[in-house]
Amino acid sequence: MKVLKFGGSSVAKPERIRGIVDILKGYYTKGEKFTVVFSAFGGVTDSLIEMSTLAAKGDEAYQEHFEAFAARHTQAVHELLDGEYREAVLPELERNNEVLKNLLYGVFLVREASKRTMDYVLSFGERSSAFIISHVLRQSGINAAYLDARRIVKTDKSFGSARVDFKLTYQKIRAHYAQNPDVQVVTGFVASAKGGLTTTLGRGGSDYTAALIAAGLDASVIEIWTDVDGVLTADPRKVKRAFTIPTMTYAEAMEMSHFGAKVIYPPTLQPALLKKIPLYIKNTFNPDFIGTLISDHVDPEATAVKGISSISHVALLTLSGSGLFGVPGTAARLFSSLAAAGINIILITQGSSEHAISFAVQPSMANKARKRVEEAFEYEISMKIINPVKIEEDLSVVAIIGENMRYQPGISGRLFQALGKNGINAVAIAQGSSELNVSVVINRSDEAKALNALHESFFLSDTKELHLFMIGVGLIGSTLINQIRAQAGYLKETRGLEIKVVGMANSRKMLFEESGIDLEQWQDSLQEAATEMDPAIFIGKMKELNLSNTIFVDNTASSKVAAFYEDILDSSISISTPNKIAVSSGFVQYQRLKAIAAKRGVQFMYETNVGAGLPVISTLNDLIISGDRILRIEGVVSGSLSYIFNNFKPGMRFSEVVRKAQELGYTEPDPRIDLNGLDVRRKLIILARETGLPLEAEDVAISPVLPESCRQAATVESFFSELEAADTYFNALLQEAEANGKVLRMVGKLEGSSATIGLQQVGSDHPFYHLSGSDNMIVFTTERYKERPLVVRGPGAGAEVTAAGVFAEIITIGNYLG
Repeated sequence: MKVLKFGGSSVAKPERIRGIVDILKGYYTKGEKFTVVFSAFGGVTDSLIEMSTLAAKGDEAYQEHFEAFAARHTQAVHELLDGEYREAVLPELERNNEVLKNLLYGVFLVREASKRTMDYVLSFGERSSAFIISHVLRQSGINAAYLDARRIVKTDKSFGSARVDFKLTYQKIRAHYAQNPDVQVVTGFVASAKGGLTTTLGRGGSDYTAALIAAGLDASVIEIWTDVDGVLTADPRKVKRAFTIPTMTYAEAMEMSHFGAKVIYPPTLQPALLKKIPLYIKNTFNPDFIGTLISDHVDPEATAVKGISSISHVALLTLSGSGLFGVPGTAARLFSSLAAAGINIILITQGSSEHAISFAVQPSMANKARKRVEEAFEYEISMKIINPVKIEEDLSVVAIIGENMRYQPGISGRLFQALGKNGINAVAIAQGSSELNVSVVINRSDEAKALNALHESFFLSDTKELHLFMIGVGLIGSTLINQIRAQAGYLKETRGLEIKVVGMANSRKMLFEESGIDLEQWQDSLQEAATEMDPAIFIGKMKELNLSNTIFVDNTASSKVAAFYEDILDSSISISTPNKIAVSSGFVQYQRLKAIAAKRGVQFMYETNVGAGLPVISTLNDLIISGDRILRIEGVVSGSLSYIFNNFKPGMRFSEVVRKAQELGYTEPDPRIDLNGLDVRRKLIILARETGLPLEAEDVAISPVLPESCRQAATVESFFSELEAADTYFNALLQEAEANGKVLRMVGKLEGSSATIGLQQVGSDHPFYHLSGSDNMIVFTTERYKERPLVVRGPGAGAEVTAAGVFAEIITIGNYLG
């Protein structure tokens, strides 16, 4: 015998009921022996509660709800049944509706809906659905009969959540099924006390009905049919990549249900567990899918962690003080006071110092719990040897669950590493001696983020999902997006990285898509976005979404965006940026940003600040970390200036070379920013600070390249006019260098605490002599590289190399988060 149960979502609409008929016909034609338990139509129980509440308040609006209830079931009959079957059901349905109508009118008159009355009212949901469906099955050719569970499930008179009389119930079940060989279609949730009063079985009552029938008949299996593909590794509403757990033990299922898995409920499992009856959790809308099998079998080859679950809203109370240390019976007094008040404890943790006991309860019970505990320890609190109870609210409990965790070391380490790298603080920790679960109390706002981080760590360790928020989608930003799109398949296959651009903005609009913006048509999507760009709102939205593995990318040169770096890092979000402003401004601010990043355990990466895609900062840091001492750093670190002076040759006008560099996008819109050495100064400051020097902008000596008339020009065009007039000046500089067998290079130099920038003549014995195109070159002279300095050379300007540098940092951050 199989016992099948279909929930409210499975019978919410006539077309869904037809789908169930197809499922059951498949069983029936195969000769399977089964019985079926049905819940009320989806939403009906809530409707019955609402109409009863209104009636008890004296609100005549209850009648509208009743009429909708009656009409819904009548309509279902008309859509599902024909001829004699319809004629058999409608009169009985009308009689039941009349009884319910009179009952509600009675509630309306006395202005009261007791638990006893409510149990009777609620029974009309299951009784109506099962009665209709039993006739639908008969019409389809299945020899089915309606069974009101009040005839077989017997309870006490604890209305609302009655206690089952197992012995009598099992006797009734066996006796009824022995006399009725046809397929029994049973009302879930409802039962009756001795004397015939209607009772209900409480939350998960229809599942409980199925489990009771299965236990009474020693069924071979119970199938719980719902609207998901079994028990999932996590809540799919919070973890999009959750998937079905193929097998679980009873203990694992109990733990999952305790922590909020909605497809199962502990009382359902108890009768099955005692009789060791397997349970299948299956999907009504995907009936061919195998679902989840719950049994007493432990698979030693299964993953250590089976599922990750959570309780979304808890309050944590802490009793602490020296008066707890070494005092026998303290815990007993604490928990007895809570038990006497009917307060359920979700989680308990106590340190070995015995200085404090923390416990989690439902938030609605927090103040009551505090009052009862403080009453129990009134004397000790008055003597100040125990502190008043502390309450922490807006918390959640996240738990990893699995029978095999006890056999695999390092599980807790992976848990806390995943949380820590995403900036999630553990408020309290609890682990039972069975090692079946490890529970962590965290801030409620971090719940979804924690679930995703843990799910990725334990179930998707081969694939890591990075969430990018990008401001600046101009030349560098759009190139970066193209690179990400082009490399997506390769990164996923070979590096296990899946990069999703979740938010992007230009100077006018901003766009967010939590599941990832379509990078094939991002430009159209951003152009059509309704939200105007505001850096503060953009950063606020990024923090509000609170996604795991979040990386912020700033492709701008904006000081307004850079001003938010501190807030971003402090929110445990890593940064990759070619924007030089933040780390080249005040030294104190530079130190602060680095300190916040270290404190929060996130990455603050700005390699592209100095050499575009060249490994300049990383090379410098590697030298320092390995114990080398920096003696001197010389660099042609501006791609634009490198291009200008590499291409400034006899027969060419200097102004023409500068204008060409501007047209190619090598220079800033105003080339004076480059030619005045301001960009080089920023880069030199950054390199100096990486070596530990507290260099400020005023500490860098810049020898002007441009004549005063060029520097003071009012506009860019007037600058070019003045530059054309200065062509003879620059031609003289070039001729002088040539006469000396040398070339002109704009060089930044750091030696000791001295930092200088200026136009120099370099000979063929110097590495800078052979530079070409827009190449950058940085020469490190160190204790180890004294005779032959270490040279880093390559393209130092251009969207492709800069974007590639940012892309490399994104991947580095992703590997760190792993």
